[in-house]
Amino acid sequence: MMKLIQGILQGKVRPLAKAISLVEDNLIDKEELIDQLYPHTGKAAIWGVTGPPGAGKSTLVDKLIDRERSQDHRVAVIAIDPSSPFTGGALLGDRLRMQRHSLDPQVFIRSMASRGHLGGVSWGCSDAIKILDAAGFNTIIIETIGVGQTEIEVVELADLVMLVLAPGMGDEIQAMKAGVMEIGDLFVINKKDLPGSEKLKAEIEYVLNLSSDNPEQLPPVILASAQKSEGIDELWKKLSTKYQQLVKSGYLSARRKERIKKELSRIILYKVHHLLDKKIALQDNIDNWAEQVYLKKDMPYTMVNKQINRFKKEMRLDDSKN
Repeated sequence: MMKLIQGILQGKVRPLAKAISLVEDNLIDKEELIDQLYPHTGKAAIWGVTGPPGAGKSTLVDKLIDRERSQDHRVAVIAIDPSSPFTGGALLGDRLRMQRHSLDPQVFIRSMASRGHLGGVSWGCSDAIKILDAAGFNTIIIETIGVGQTEIEVVELADLVMLVLAPGMGDEIQAMKAGVMEIGDLFVINKKDLPGSEKLKAEIEYVLNLSSDNPEQLPPVILASAQKSEGIDELWKKLSTKYQQLVKSGYLSARRKERIKKELSRIILYKVHHLLDKKIALQDNIDNWAEQVYLKKDMPYTMVNKQINRFKKEMRLDDSKN
Protein backbone atom coordinates (compact mmCIF):
# COMPACT_ATOMS: atom_id res chain seq x y z
CA MET A 1 0.00 0.00 0.00
CA MET A 2 2.80 2.46 0.89
CA LYS A 3 4.42 1.91 -2.51
CA LEU A 4 1.11 2.74 -4.20
CA ILE A 5 0.69 5.87 -2.07
CA GLN A 6 4.22 7.05 -2.80
CA GLY A 7 3.64 6.56 -6.52
CA ILE A 8 0.45 8.65 -6.36
CA LEU A 9 2.14 11.46 -4.43
CA GLN A 10 4.84 11.48 -7.10
CA GLY A 11 2.15 11.80 -9.78
CA LYS A 12 3.02 8.56 -11.56
CA VAL A 13 0.41 7.40 -14.07
CA ARG A 14 0.35 3.68 -13.32
CA PRO A 15 -0.26 4.03 -9.55
CA LEU A 16 -2.93 6.66 -10.30
CA ALA A 17 -4.77 4.32 -12.67
CA LYS A 18 -4.51 1.43 -10.20
CA ALA A 19 -5.80 3.52 -7.29
CA ILE A 20 -8.78 4.84 -9.26
CA SER A 21 -9.70 1.28 -10.27
CA LEU A 22 -9.53 0.36 -6.59
CA VAL A 23 -12.00 3.07 -5.53
CA GLU A 24 -14.23 2.55 -8.56
CA ASP A 25 -14.68 -1.10 -7.61
CA ASN A 26 -15.33 0.04 -4.01
CA LEU A 27 -12.82 -2.42 -2.57
CA ILE A 28 -12.23 -2.33 1.19
CA ASP A 29 -8.54 -1.39 0.71
CA LYS A 30 -9.65 2.00 -0.58
CA GLU A 31 -10.43 3.25 2.93
CA GLU A 32 -6.81 3.08 4.07
CA LEU A 33 -5.69 4.54 0.74
CA ILE A 34 -7.98 7.57 0.92
CA ASP A 35 -7.24 8.27 4.59
CA GLN A 36 -3.49 8.19 3.90
CA LEU A 37 -3.85 10.56 0.92
CA TYR A 38 -6.36 12.93 2.50
CA PRO A 39 -3.80 15.21 4.26
CA HIS A 40 -2.35 15.95 0.81
CA THR A 41 -5.66 17.15 -0.69
CA GLY A 42 -7.36 20.53 -0.95
CA LYS A 43 -5.05 22.30 -3.39
CA ALA A 44 -6.65 21.46 -6.74
CA ALA A 45 -9.36 23.54 -8.39
CA ILE A 46 -12.27 21.22 -9.23
CA TRP A 47 -14.43 22.21 -12.20
CA GLY A 48 -17.69 20.49 -13.07
CA VAL A 49 -18.77 20.55 -16.72
CA THR A 50 -22.35 19.51 -17.27
CA GLY A 51 -25.27 19.94 -19.64
CA PRO A 52 -27.43 17.96 -22.08
CA PRO A 53 -25.89 15.36 -24.42
CA GLY A 54 -24.74 16.84 -27.71
CA ALA A 55 -23.95 20.29 -26.30
CA GLY A 56 -20.25 19.81 -27.08
CA LYS A 57 -18.96 19.39 -23.53
CA SER A 58 -16.05 17.12 -24.45
CA THR A 59 -14.80 19.43 -27.21
CA LEU A 60 -15.02 22.34 -24.79
CA VAL A 61 -13.06 20.43 -22.14
CA ASP A 62 -10.46 19.56 -24.77
CA LYS A 63 -9.92 23.27 -25.47
CA LEU A 64 -9.81 24.14 -21.76
CA ILE A 65 -7.03 21.59 -21.30
CA ASP A 66 -5.02 23.57 -23.88
CA ARG A 67 -5.50 26.81 -21.95
CA GLU A 68 -4.57 25.22 -18.63
CA ARG A 69 -1.45 23.63 -20.09
CA SER A 70 -0.41 27.01 -21.53
CA GLN A 71 -0.09 28.10 -17.89
CA ASP A 72 1.95 24.98 -17.10
CA HIS A 73 -0.93 23.61 -15.00
CA ARG A 74 -1.26 19.86 -14.58
CA VAL A 75 -4.76 18.79 -15.62
CA ALA A 76 -6.83 15.70 -14.81
CA VAL A 77 -10.17 14.88 -16.43
CA ILE A 78 -12.76 12.45 -15.10
CA ALA A 79 -15.27 11.73 -17.86
CA ILE A 80 -18.36 10.07 -16.41
CA ASP A 81 -19.70 7.64 -19.02
CA PRO A 82 -22.81 5.47 -19.13
CA SER A 83 -22.08 1.96 -17.90
CA SER A 84 -21.91 -0.83 -20.41
CA PRO A 85 -24.88 -3.16 -19.75
CA PHE A 86 -22.57 -6.12 -20.33
CA THR A 87 -19.31 -5.28 -18.59
CA GLY A 88 -20.09 -2.35 -16.30
CA GLY A 89 -17.10 -0.60 -17.86
CA ALA A 90 -16.99 2.97 -19.12
CA LEU A 91 -17.37 3.84 -22.77
CA LEU A 92 -14.26 5.35 -24.31
CA GLY A 93 -15.89 8.15 -26.30
CA ASP A 94 -14.66 11.01 -24.12
CA ARG A 95 -11.13 9.62 -24.02
CA LEU A 96 -11.05 9.26 -27.79
CA ARG A 97 -12.12 12.86 -28.27
CA MET A 98 -9.26 14.03 -26.03
CA GLN A 99 -6.67 11.49 -27.19
CA ARG A 100 -4.34 14.16 -28.60
CA HIS A 101 -3.41 14.97 -24.98
CA SER A 102 -2.51 11.37 -24.17
CA LEU A 103 1.19 11.89 -24.90
CA ASP A 104 1.39 14.81 -22.47
CA PRO A 105 2.59 13.43 -19.09
CA GLN A 106 1.01 16.42 -17.34
CA VAL A 107 -2.51 15.47 -18.50
CA PHE A 108 -4.40 12.50 -17.06
CA ILE A 109 -7.74 11.47 -18.58
CA ARG A 110 -9.89 8.75 -17.12
CA SER A 111 -13.38 7.54 -18.00
CA MET A 112 -15.44 6.27 -15.09
CA ALA A 113 -18.65 4.31 -15.42
CA SER A 114 -21.77 5.76 -13.86
CA ARG A 115 -22.80 2.16 -13.01
CA GLY A 116 -26.45 3.13 -13.29
CA HIS A 117 -26.17 5.71 -10.53
CA LEU A 118 -29.14 8.03 -10.98
CA GLY A 119 -27.16 11.15 -10.16
CA GLY A 120 -24.98 10.67 -13.21
CA VAL A 121 -21.80 10.65 -11.11
CA SER A 122 -20.14 7.36 -10.32
CA TRP A 123 -19.80 6.11 -6.73
CA GLY A 124 -16.01 6.24 -6.84
CA CYS A 125 -15.74 9.70 -8.42
CA SER A 126 -15.41 11.55 -5.11
CA ASP A 127 -12.51 9.34 -4.03
CA ALA A 128 -10.93 9.56 -7.50
CA ILE A 129 -10.89 13.35 -7.12
CA LYS A 130 -9.03 13.02 -3.81
CA ILE A 131 -6.45 10.75 -5.44
CA LEU A 132 -5.85 13.20 -8.30
CA ASP A 133 -5.74 16.13 -5.88
CA ALA A 134 -3.11 14.38 -3.74
CA ALA A 135 -1.13 13.61 -6.92
CA GLY A 136 -0.60 17.33 -7.42
CA PHE A 137 -2.89 18.18 -10.33
CA ASN A 138 -3.69 21.89 -10.41
CA THR A 139 -7.06 21.48 -12.09
CA ILE A 140 -9.45 18.54 -12.03
CA ILE A 141 -12.34 18.61 -14.52
CA ILE A 142 -15.39 16.38 -14.07
CA GLU A 143 -17.50 15.96 -17.19
CA THR A 144 -20.90 14.41 -16.60
CA ILE A 145 -23.24 12.41 -18.79
CA GLY A 146 -25.91 15.09 -18.81
CA VAL A 147 -29.28 13.54 -17.98
CA GLY A 148 -31.61 16.37 -16.98
CA GLN A 149 -31.99 17.29 -13.33
CA THR A 150 -29.44 14.75 -12.15
CA GLU A 151 -26.60 17.15 -13.09
CA ILE A 152 -27.31 18.77 -9.73
CA GLU A 153 -25.17 16.06 -8.12
CA VAL A 154 -22.09 17.62 -9.73
CA VAL A 155 -22.39 20.49 -7.25
CA GLU A 156 -21.51 18.09 -4.46
CA LEU A 157 -18.19 17.26 -6.10
CA ALA A 158 -17.09 20.46 -7.85
CA ASP A 159 -15.83 23.82 -6.61
CA LEU A 160 -17.24 25.54 -9.66
CA VAL A 161 -19.88 24.32 -12.13
CA MET A 162 -20.08 25.23 -15.80
CA LEU A 163 -23.41 24.52 -17.50
CA VAL A 164 -23.04 23.98 -21.26
CA LEU A 165 -26.03 24.45 -23.56
CA ALA A 166 -26.45 24.70 -27.32
CA PRO A 167 -29.20 26.31 -29.41
CA GLY A 168 -31.78 24.25 -31.24
CA MET A 169 -31.50 21.14 -29.06
CA GLY A 170 -34.83 21.42 -27.30
CA ASP A 171 -33.16 20.73 -23.95
CA GLU A 172 -32.27 24.27 -22.92
CA ILE A 173 -35.78 25.43 -21.99
CA GLN A 174 -36.46 22.14 -20.21
CA ALA A 175 -33.25 22.65 -18.21
CA MET A 176 -34.38 26.12 -17.19
CA LYS A 177 -37.78 24.83 -16.07
CA ALA A 178 -36.27 21.89 -14.21
CA GLY A 179 -34.20 24.14 -11.96
CA VAL A 180 -30.84 22.98 -13.35
CA MET A 181 -30.09 26.67 -13.91
CA GLU A 182 -29.52 27.02 -10.18
CA ILE A 183 -26.38 24.87 -10.21
CA GLY A 184 -24.40 26.90 -12.74
CA ASP A 185 -21.62 29.25 -11.64
CA LEU A 186 -21.00 29.99 -15.29
CA PHE A 187 -23.02 29.35 -18.47
CA VAL A 188 -21.70 28.57 -21.93
CA ILE A 189 -23.77 28.72 -25.10
CA ASN A 190 -21.68 26.45 -27.29
CA LYS A 191 -22.02 26.21 -31.09
CA LYS A 192 -22.66 29.96 -31.20
CA ASP A 193 -22.63 29.91 -35.02
CA LEU A 194 -25.97 28.05 -34.98
CA PRO A 195 -29.22 30.02 -35.31
CA GLY A 196 -30.78 30.95 -31.98
CA SER A 197 -27.62 31.30 -29.91
CA GLU A 198 -28.14 35.01 -29.14
CA LYS A 199 -31.79 34.34 -28.32
CA LEU A 200 -30.83 31.53 -25.93
CA LYS A 201 -28.24 33.77 -24.25
CA ALA A 202 -30.89 36.45 -23.72
CA GLU A 203 -33.35 33.89 -22.30
CA ILE A 204 -30.79 32.56 -19.82
CA GLU A 205 -29.82 36.06 -18.69
CA TYR A 206 -33.52 36.90 -18.26
CA VAL A 207 -34.14 33.81 -16.09
CA LEU A 208 -31.00 34.52 -14.03
CA ASN A 209 -32.12 38.11 -13.44
CA LEU A 210 -35.53 36.96 -12.28
CA SER A 211 -34.13 34.47 -9.77
CA SER A 212 -31.33 36.63 -8.35
CA ASP A 213 -31.44 39.05 -5.41
CA ASN A 214 -28.14 40.57 -6.48
CA PRO A 215 -27.90 41.39 -10.23
CA GLU A 216 -24.22 42.32 -9.83
CA GLN A 217 -23.38 38.74 -8.82
CA LEU A 218 -25.07 36.99 -11.75
CA PRO A 219 -23.19 34.06 -13.33
CA PRO A 220 -21.51 35.00 -16.63
CA VAL A 221 -23.16 33.77 -19.84
CA ILE A 222 -20.64 33.24 -22.64
CA LEU A 223 -21.08 32.52 -26.34
CA ALA A 224 -18.49 30.10 -27.72
CA SER A 225 -17.73 27.64 -30.46
CA ALA A 226 -15.43 24.92 -29.16
CA GLN A 227 -15.16 23.37 -32.62
CA LYS A 228 -13.85 26.65 -34.07
CA SER A 229 -11.95 27.68 -30.91
CA GLU A 230 -14.02 30.86 -30.66
CA GLY A 231 -14.76 32.38 -27.27
CA ILE A 232 -12.50 29.88 -25.50
CA ASP A 233 -10.03 32.48 -24.22
CA GLU A 234 -12.87 34.55 -22.75
CA LEU A 235 -14.38 31.43 -21.19
CA TRP A 236 -11.09 30.36 -19.63
CA LYS A 237 -10.49 33.85 -18.20
CA LYS A 238 -14.02 33.99 -16.78
CA LEU A 239 -13.55 30.55 -15.20
CA SER A 240 -10.29 31.61 -13.57
CA THR A 241 -11.76 34.92 -12.37
CA LYS A 242 -14.88 33.24 -11.00
CA TYR A 243 -12.78 30.69 -9.12
CA GLN A 244 -10.68 33.43 -7.51
CA GLN A 245 -13.88 35.24 -6.50
CA LEU A 246 -15.13 32.08 -4.79
CA VAL A 247 -11.83 31.77 -2.92
CA LYS A 248 -11.73 35.41 -1.76
CA SER A 249 -15.38 35.53 -0.71
CA GLY A 250 -15.05 32.44 1.50
CA TYR A 251 -17.77 30.73 -0.52
CA LEU A 252 -15.36 28.05 -1.73
CA SER A 253 -14.54 27.02 1.85
CA ALA A 254 -18.25 26.91 2.69
CA ARG A 255 -19.00 24.78 -0.37
CA ARG A 256 -16.21 22.34 0.47
CA LYS A 257 -17.41 22.00 4.09
CA GLU A 258 -20.93 21.28 2.83
CA ARG A 259 -19.47 18.66 0.49
CA ILE A 260 -17.71 16.96 3.41
CA LYS A 261 -20.95 16.90 5.43
CA LYS A 262 -22.82 15.21 2.59
CA GLU A 263 -20.00 12.76 1.97
CA LEU A 264 -19.80 11.75 5.64
CA SER A 265 -23.57 11.21 5.68
CA ARG A 266 -23.34 9.07 2.54
CA ILE A 267 -20.53 6.93 3.97
CA ILE A 268 -22.33 6.45 7.30
CA LEU A 269 -25.56 5.41 5.57
CA TYR A 270 -23.66 3.03 3.31
CA LYS A 271 -21.86 1.40 6.23
CA VAL A 272 -25.01 1.12 8.33
CA HIS A 273 -26.80 -0.51 5.40
CA HIS A 274 -23.88 -2.91 4.94
CA LEU A 275 -23.93 -3.73 8.67
CA LEU A 276 -27.69 -4.30 8.61
CA ASP A 277 -27.38 -6.66 5.69
CA LYS A 278 -24.61 -8.56 7.43
CA LYS A 279 -26.45 -8.90 10.76
CA ILE A 280 -30.01 -9.58 9.65
CA ALA A 281 -29.42 -10.80 6.07
CA LEU A 282 -31.46 -7.90 4.70
CA GLN A 283 -31.13 -8.80 1.02
CA ASP A 284 -31.85 -12.48 1.65
CA ASN A 285 -34.97 -11.85 3.74
CA ILE A 286 -36.55 -8.75 2.22
CA ASP A 287 -38.75 -10.73 -0.23
CA ASN A 288 -40.16 -12.83 2.58
CA TRP A 289 -40.82 -9.78 4.77
CA ALA A 290 -42.56 -8.01 1.90
CA GLU A 291 -44.74 -11.09 1.32
CA GLN A 292 -45.74 -11.13 5.01
CA VAL A 293 -46.70 -7.46 4.89
CA TYR A 294 -48.52 -7.92 1.58
CA LEU A 295 -50.62 -10.72 3.11
CA LYS A 296 -51.33 -8.51 6.16
CA LYS A 297 -49.70 -11.11 8.39
CA ASP A 298 -47.47 -8.33 9.65
CA MET A 299 -47.70 -4.54 9.55
CA PRO A 300 -45.01 -2.38 7.86
CA TYR A 301 -43.70 -0.58 10.95
CA THR A 302 -44.12 -3.63 13.16
CA MET A 303 -42.01 -5.65 10.72
CA VAL A 304 -39.32 -2.98 10.50
CA ASN A 305 -39.15 -2.49 14.27
CA LYS A 306 -38.92 -6.24 14.75
CA GLN A 307 -35.88 -6.39 12.46
CA ILE A 308 -34.27 -3.33 14.06
CA ASN A 309 -34.65 -4.92 17.49
CA ARG A 310 -33.10 -8.08 16.10
CA PHE A 311 -30.22 -5.99 14.75
CA LYS A 312 -29.71 -4.35 18.17
CA LYS A 313 -29.66 -7.76 19.82
CA GLU A 314 -27.01 -8.99 17.37
CA MET A 315 -24.90 -5.91 18.08
CA ARG A 316 -25.17 -6.45 21.87
CA LEU A 317 -24.06 -10.06 21.41
CA ASP A 318 -21.05 -8.85 19.44
CA ASP A 319 -20.19 -6.35 22.17
CA SER A 320 -20.40 -9.01 24.88
CA LYS A 321 -18.02 -11.26 22.92
CA ASN A 322 -15.51 -8.44 22.74
